[in-house]
Amino acid sequence: MITRVTALPKLFIGIDIHKRSWKIHCSTDLFAGKSFTMPPDPNELLKYVQKHFPDHQVSTAYEAGCCGYSAHRSFVSFGWESLVVNPADIHRKGKERYTKTDRIDAQLISRELKDGRLQSIIVPDIEREELRSLFRRRNDLVKDLRRIKSLIKMQLLYYGVKVPPEFDNDHWSHEFRHWVDSQEFEYGTARESLASKMRDFRFTDKELRDISSKLRAYCRTHFKQDYYLLRSIPGIGGIVAVGIIAELGDLRRFSSLKHLAGYIGLAPNIYESGANSKSKGMNPRCHRLIRSYFVEAAWQAIRTDPVMQTYYRQHLGKDVKKIIVKVAHKLLSRTLAVIKTKTPYEIGVVA
Repeated sequence: MITRVTALPKLFIGIDIHKRSWKIHCSTDLFAGKSFTMPPDPNELLKYVQKHFPDHQVSTAYEAGCCGYSAHRSFVSFGWESLVVNPADIHRKGKERYTKTDRIDAQLISRELKDGRLQSIIVPDIEREELRSLFRRRNDLVKDLRRIKSLIKMQLLYYGVKVPPEFDNDHWSHEFRHWVDSQEFEYGTARESLASKMRDFRFTDKELRDISSKLRAYCRTHFKQDYYLLRSIPGIGGIVAVGIIAELGDLRRFSSLKHLAGYIGLAPNIYESGANSKSKGMNPRCHRLIRSYFVEAAWQAIRTDPVMQTYYRQHLGKDVKKIIVKVAHKLLSRTLAVIKTKTPYEIGVVA
């Protein structure tokens, strides 16, 4: 009797990626395999596979994290199937939830990959990934600017310097900045401390403005259609539009509003058992930055769009936070609609 190979043997590689080393676990469709440590280099893994598992159909998976997608792109270039997975999607049984090592993590990834229970996150293309990097740099600058402002106000308060009523707000006008520069103290050291903070403030403020301008200009050039479609929606300004393009990618990939709302986190977290059912607030698994952007945009939308104002007033008397989340969900629906239909939004028209 002659036996024939009817399918390629399969190799499943689970990788726990770190900066200095990778923990690898290899298993096939016939045996559980082995674990070992190797340098963090995709080409080294390729050499190992070519030596020990020639003619195998290779699938790899690793957790999304600080090491990005360069390894994934290398594996794809080798002709392998590669998944980058959310760590929360890796199922742990029993005591596996209480025991964590790099070796165990690699074994779990390999096991879940072999059983077909893993689903990859959306890996952005290089252009959008680098746009996202600049957008996140802007958000870091926003946090730095808030911190520096707080430090300056703390020093004024500490030394008993009262801010004039016309300057006592969140907007730091040029007049207020000149007023801060003009403050005198008994000794020069306190003055120099405040001057140093003001130099830091001016540098960060300029960086924030420059990067914001570059982000808007880039999206106007390279994502012109989507950028202006998003800008047509009341409440969505230039930076929010850039954030949607950079962080969410092409919204057309979302099959439905439910899919998009679940991804961002504007969907309720529901617990149901038998006759008992209750909502536990917004889902903690979310894209926190974009969710916060949509909530902020919702406040602006109810000021500028009559349709949103009417919708908001229909729910008056309820918890304000819950109402604004409803408005944000409606704004999200509007966002998906204008992108998919390629039709700019018209104020006053019910969406």
